[in-house]
Amino acid sequence: MTDSASAFSEIQASFLDYVRDIKYATMVTVDRRHRPRARVLLPVWEIVEGEPVGWLAAYRTPVKSAHLADNPHTTYAYWNPRQNAVFVDSVTTWADDERSKLHAWELYRRGGPPGVGYDPVHYWRGGPGDPEYHVLRIDPWRIQLVRGSDLRSTLWRKQEPARAVTSSTADRQVGGGYAEAGK
Repeated sequence: MTDSASAFSEIQASFLDYVRDIKYATMVTVDRRHRPRARVLLPVWEIVEGEPVGWLAAYRTPVKSAHLADNPHTTYAYWNPRQNAVFVDSVTTWADDERSKLHAWELYRRGGPPGVGYDPVHYWRGGPGDPEYHVLRIDPWRIQLVRGSDLRSTLWRKQEPARAVTSSTADRQVGGGYAEAGK
């Protein structure tokens, strides 16, 4: 059975607990021929204006770069032997600005959530300005938590802003559908 969460705050504590417990996620991207590619990485997370935002310190490899350039939709899957799992469907983009790189660096150092992270200087000796240090921003649009004890699932979907209705759209809309032009 799957329950729905209307606000991320309803699953926030469980999400952070699972991430803290599991730590590593499998990141899945797809290539131009729609074939999946998985790799195990360690994203860090924070809550911004009530919603999750992830950061991933990474090397900018040709495969990852090509996949994200063609299709930025990614999935991050967390799993532990107790069958607890988290699936994060998201849009992942390179965050090349200095502010984002420094922010992610510090979040890794202090832990996001606490207990998840590391000192990035072990991989990038030049600090946040190291030319090999790159950052991906993860913006989830759907998160599913699965509790292993009973396989109960909770699903959160990001609320999309209401679509603006223009006068030309309103003029064509009839009874929930669209009228044909000229009628």
